Amino acid sequence: MSNTIIDTNFNFPGQVSVYKGKVREVYNINNNLLVMIATDRLSAFDVVMPKGIPYKGQILNQIATKFMSQTEDLVPNWLIATPDPNVAVGYLCEPFKVEMVIRGYMSGHAAREYKAGKRMLCGVELPEGMKENDKFPEPIITPATKAEMGDHDEDISREGILNRGIVSEADYLVLEDYTRKLFNRGTEIAASRGLILVDTKYEFGKTKEGKIVLIDEIHTPDSSRYFYADGYQERQDRGEAQKQLSKEFVRQWLISNNFQGLKGQTVPFMSDEYIETVSERYIELYENIMGETFVKADVSNIQERIEANVNVFLKNYN
Repeated sequence: MSNTIIDTNFNFPGQVSVYKGKVREVYNINNNLLVMIATDRLSAFDVVMPKGIPYKGQILNQIATKFMSQTEDLVPNWLIATPDPNVAVGYLCEPFKVEMVIRGYMSGHAAREYKAGKRMLCGVELPEGMKENDKFPEPIITPATKAEMGDHDEDISREGILNRGIVSEADYLVLEDYTRKLFNRGTEIAASRGLILVDTKYEFGKTKEGKIVLIDEIHTPDSSRYFYADGYQERQDRGEAQKQLSKEFVRQWLISNNFQGLKGQTVPFMSDEYIETVSERYIELYENIMGETFVKADVSNIQERIEANVNVFLKNYN
């Protein structure tokens, strides 16, 4: 669709390199700043879908940057500015090669593993007698190794991370502490909007000065799962599916069309009508999560808009 951005090839002043992830494209400026562009690409089961979702990049970027400002009193982050609806600019960091996943409820991947009979997830013992979407006695941290584009993230235990030297023990203790603090704050904010923050993932990096900071995204529908709090317990008691805000609806659609990212499977065709419904769901996610109306940016020429806004920022940045 012409009103989406699914790839960028900018050449900004001072550009050293560009890294293209599943959804974001990150430009290194003078080995000092990172310009992170949230594209409209959609990733599910670690596979990038062939079509972009209108406004998805703007939605992800604005949720992440607004939540960073709402949590910076607890955990430092990489963000400097948001010169464009799809762009965040921050300090160059060396990312930790691990995603800090934290789960308050047994949903998604954890529920699938539990259903398969596993009672240990990333070194954490899961209680017997739980059913899908039940609340854990305490939130559990279930890290994953950070995959390159096209590869699958892999579950890993705290012991595995330390034994393989992926993160030092001193740094890992900080990552766990920050993860719990962010999840607690996210839970409070979600509750104020009639939502339950079910699970989420955080990524961290180190600045040149050796400071550990939150990077990438926070509490977006791509990185997090939300339930509507109203009726949660009644639905659990009746054994019904939970009403949720996340991209799980995309995963479920893919599963129903025989796709889970497994070898030999083909991504099902996504019609323009289906793409439009996904875009509408993302806007609904934004408005519920942020508690405000979503204002659509001008998408008549996204590439030019982003390039102009970033160039103005870089020109004025000291």
